[in-house]
Amino acid sequence: MARKMKSMDGNTAAAHVSYAFTEVAGIYPITPSSPMADSVDQWAAAGQKNIFGTTVKVIEMQSEAGAAGTVHGSLAAGALTTTYTASQGLLLMIPNMYKIAGELLPCVFHVSARTVASHALNIFGDHSDVMACRQTGFAMLAETNPQEVMDLSAVAHLATIKSRVPFINFFDGFRTSHEIQKIQVWDYEDLKEMCDMDAVEAFRKRALNPEHAMMRGSHENGDVFFQHREASNKFYEAVPGIVEEYMGKVNAKLGTNYQLFNYYGAADADRVIIAMGSICDVAEEVIDYLNAHGEKVGLVKVRLYRPFRADKLIAAIPENAKKIAVLDRTKEPGSQGEPLYMDVVTALADAGITDKVVTGGRYGLGSKDTPPSSVFAVYEELAKAEPKKMFTLGINDDVTYLSLEEKPAPNTAAEGTTECKFWGLGGDGTVGANKNSIKIIGDHTDKFVQAYFQYDSKKTGGVTVSHLRFGDKPIRSPYYINKADFVACHNPSYITKHFPIVRDVKPGGVFLINCQWSPEELSKHLAASEKRYIAKNDVQLYTINAIDLAIEIGMGKRTNTILQSAFFALAKVMPSEQAIQFMKDAATKSYLKKGQDIVDMNHKAIDIGATAFKKIDVPADWADAQDEADTRDLQGRPEVVKMVKDVMEPIGRMDGDSLPVSAFAGEHVDGSFEHGAAAYEKRGVAVTVPQWNEATCVQCNQCAYVCPHATIRPFALTEEEAAAAPASTKLVDIKAGKGKGVYKYTMAVSPLDCMGCGVCIGVCPTKSLTMVPQADEAAQQDAFDYCVAKVSEKADMISTNSVKDSQFKKPLLEFSGSCAGCAETSYARLITQVCGDRMYISNATGCSSIWGGPAATSPYTVDANGHGPAWANSLFEDNAEHGLGMYYGQEALRERLISKLEVMAGSENATDDFKNAVNTFMDTKDNGAANAEPAKALVAELEKGAAAGCPDCKDVLAHKEYLAKKSVWIFGGDGWAYDIGFGGLDHVLASGKDVNVMVFDTEVYSNTGGQASKATNIGAVAQFAASGKTTKKKSLAEIAMSYGYVYVAQVAMGANPAQTLKAIAEAEAYPGPSLVIGYAPCEMHSIKGGMTNCQAEMKKAVDCGYWNLFRFNPQLADEGKNPFILESKEPKTEDYRKFMMNEARYSALTRAFPDRAEGLFERSEVESTKRYAHLKRLQDLYAPEA
Repeated sequence: MARKMKSMDGNTAAAHVSYAFTEVAGIYPITPSSPMADSVDQWAAAGQKNIFGTTVKVIEMQSEAGAAGTVHGSLAAGALTTTYTASQGLLLMIPNMYKIAGELLPCVFHVSARTVASHALNIFGDHSDVMACRQTGFAMLAETNPQEVMDLSAVAHLATIKSRVPFINFFDGFRTSHEIQKIQVWDYEDLKEMCDMDAVEAFRKRALNPEHAMMRGSHENGDVFFQHREASNKFYEAVPGIVEEYMGKVNAKLGTNYQLFNYYGAADADRVIIAMGSICDVAEEVIDYLNAHGEKVGLVKVRLYRPFRADKLIAAIPENAKKIAVLDRTKEPGSQGEPLYMDVVTALADAGITDKVVTGGRYGLGSKDTPPSSVFAVYEELAKAEPKKMFTLGINDDVTYLSLEEKPAPNTAAEGTTECKFWGLGGDGTVGANKNSIKIIGDHTDKFVQAYFQYDSKKTGGVTVSHLRFGDKPIRSPYYINKADFVACHNPSYITKHFPIVRDVKPGGVFLINCQWSPEELSKHLAASEKRYIAKNDVQLYTINAIDLAIEIGMGKRTNTILQSAFFALAKVMPSEQAIQFMKDAATKSYLKKGQDIVDMNHKAIDIGATAFKKIDVPADWADAQDEADTRDLQGRPEVVKMVKDVMEPIGRMDGDSLPVSAFAGEHVDGSFEHGAAAYEKRGVAVTVPQWNEATCVQCNQCAYVCPHATIRPFALTEEEAAAAPASTKLVDIKAGKGKGVYKYTMAVSPLDCMGCGVCIGVCPTKSLTMVPQADEAAQQDAFDYCVAKVSEKADMISTNSVKDSQFKKPLLEFSGSCAGCAETSYARLITQVCGDRMYISNATGCSSIWGGPAATSPYTVDANGHGPAWANSLFEDNAEHGLGMYYGQEALRERLISKLEVMAGSENATDDFKNAVNTFMDTKDNGAANAEPAKALVAELEKGAAAGCPDCKDVLAHKEYLAKKSVWIFGGDGWAYDIGFGGLDHVLASGKDVNVMVFDTEVYSNTGGQASKATNIGAVAQFAASGKTTKKKSLAEIAMSYGYVYVAQVAMGANPAQTLKAIAEAEAYPGPSLVIGYAPCEMHSIKGGMTNCQAEMKKAVDCGYWNLFRFNPQLADEGKNPFILESKEPKTEDYRKFMMNEARYSALTRAFPDRAEGLFERSEVESTKRYAHLKRLQDLYAPEA
């Protein structure tokens, strides 16, 4: 049966099949499974029909636990229901999974299998999540690649309907879920034909309904529960046969040979691997190579993992096989072996087979790449007389010595495959352009294609590497490209930082560098080793200045389309006229939602890029280029410098795979890393950076106040500090005001840390900042580094009473991996300037944990005393509770010390100085800012006592870090605060304890790709709200205010900087729970002009009434004042629609659903007017009685 061919990834394949069999989808966003739910939502919004002739009803819930409950309820009511999840999300569903399985409700959970967080969060793929579900009663079906996902997802749906046993249908997160291939697509008529409609009808008849009322889900006692639990055994015994039946039907239609266990390789193989997931395709390549070279090896692919049919497994293993390696993509600490290994061992033992050696290997945790060299190593190990009983692949385990040695491997990819690799910066469009490129090649040529996108958790602002393959034969290469025909470096900083890029180019291959350099400048920036490689391997070297071209066109930093066009011209995949037209068609489809002007710019970029590159003649002397010694002398805390050299730098240059286990076995073994490492990154990714004009500056410090990355900072210098400053330092007399010292002033800029967002330019009242090419400001790096390292803080210049004064305090959040222009980091950085030296931070998983907690690259730092934010991330859903736990933990230890101090102060041996120190300390113990100096004075007295031999003083000093009052902060986004974490947040606020909550309100789930939350407003287009959100934004602030004893503030830094600072300072000082909600424009909003306008967009939002500013301070009521202060002025409602149309999250709706857009926008305007009127009434309501 011929099917249509289409380029798509594994997630889209699963979504395509699941939509056919689904009537209701209960969903919640989680990487990497969200795209499945998003596709279903988009198709439903477009009116697509399933095989039952209806449109899928999509319900986004507040958490995965909620989604599972919805699935359970919908199934109980008789609708075929599906969900899509992974990792912690799947684990949150486990309680309901037991219920769904116990009640024999047919459904499929589609899982892009992902790592479960342990010592660290990892958003990438392995099988630790699905392996945690083996005991739930769900059947488990595994796939290897996008084509198998398309084919076998149907088997999962068909088999669950007939068997009544629910299924987990899983495939490797990212490696399969996000890998694009050209595959054959099911026609819904074929799926409908195979579906057992009698079983569907029987399912509906069993559903709960008042018209044939019954109960389900009773409680049972010990006398009958066990027997009842065993009553479903026959259903599970039938599952393998039913799966085989539907595999047979699929095989008959497609000419495939799907079995419960498929064997691949030599019929008389002596060495066999047993595995499931994407590694099977890697193994097949290696098997073909080895068997062609006279060896006899094979592979057993596990497809149906639960229920596990041992007899079918044994039948699949060749009789000649004497040595078997079972590969598991998970780790089960303390066990005798990983799950699949234990199943195989048990199966062989139960069958009485004792003549085979079985070994177990772990591989691919957290998406660790598993190339052919890893599989070659397994077969080589099995060839030994005594292979290792347990082993690991792809790493260098120099601690427990489990790893197998891997040697350089031959290229096993299909003959004639063209391989291309693109190095980009997260958010620069490289990944999006390459997705379009591979679909153009796949859909408009006869070639087979594959695309995979490698990036770190930071995504935007991090390094991205796109791996593209295309050729005339099917591609089975689910691993990174390490030798490419075409390599492009889209960011020149990767060349100056000597990322290992050029080694990716095959001899004779093409290397394209995007830069503004002349050939002479290029020669200066390339390392000697890179020059030698280029010269000795006949690399065809090209440069292209897409940076300046993008600016000229009006695309700013978005160079991706120009570079895509250059790729098609250089790679010669198809005739240039065709390539240009196909690229333009793809650009129209991708960017029309952002407006025709954006489409036109991209079309112009495509035309220009096709001829903008230049061939570089490689000088002959490059072949003998001499290496220069690394003369860097990193300064700083020794433990940080060591970590930077040993861990951060290899990770930063995308060479983390080279790090051995021992690099993490010492002080990092529990996931701990030193603060302050981000200062050593010096990524240099900004094209343009601010240049300060000291002559016109009024020293308001607003530029530093809004800077998301703390790369522009004011400093007050003494005469001595000014005299010792580098010559490049620009100095003027300070405008200090009364009661302050006489200093020199500078506004220092770090060009190598700046992200080039330009937000500072927008807020400068005197236009004293101008964006200039980074190279023009290179000399300012020395000035910045000097000021940070050598210029002391001036206490008389610092306060939280004004924006200007706040910025003379060293920020303890700097140089993060957040997006250029990010509002979240501006808020968080400001909080560290208010109380960073005494902060605890419990950070919800999300954007703020990704930019805030990268391994070995912490953007949080410490002051001159080594004090700074103590930062931790627990999970997504439990962040508030985790933060409250932090509060209770430190409080318990502190109260023990305080109790001891009180006893010591009451002793007749206590000196008057000691008693006074204790009394002063106790008087201020509940005020963090006031308690700092008394705590220092108390420590000094304790040290005197300890020196005199006082054992109690020594005991207290041993835990002196708990004496000073600390400030506990709970950070998170709106997805956490409004949705998944709301129950915990509500409880923590209700506790009355002195904790502070900062909500970064982007109005979407930013980190997972922009899904709607209860913070999303009416009419906004987001994932899971493809046709615009119909319900209004939840009033989180008012819910918290209803307690009466919670400090609450709504702020928008760009609209009212002073109010934001005041709210944060008040919240920190308030002796009870506080909640600050900060409006945070986001990349996901697609603001016209980009995130350069982030702060200006906040002002527009407040001015038109879209966002309101207020503070609620219960302490004012105690003083007889109105606790509710409305700080937004009467909104300019005539600008409301203009504000909405300035952001594509709203304007896109007018193009997709124009009539619906008008209705929703009108409702949004009305609601904003009602909301402001309501806030004015609150002001009257809270006013003290006369």
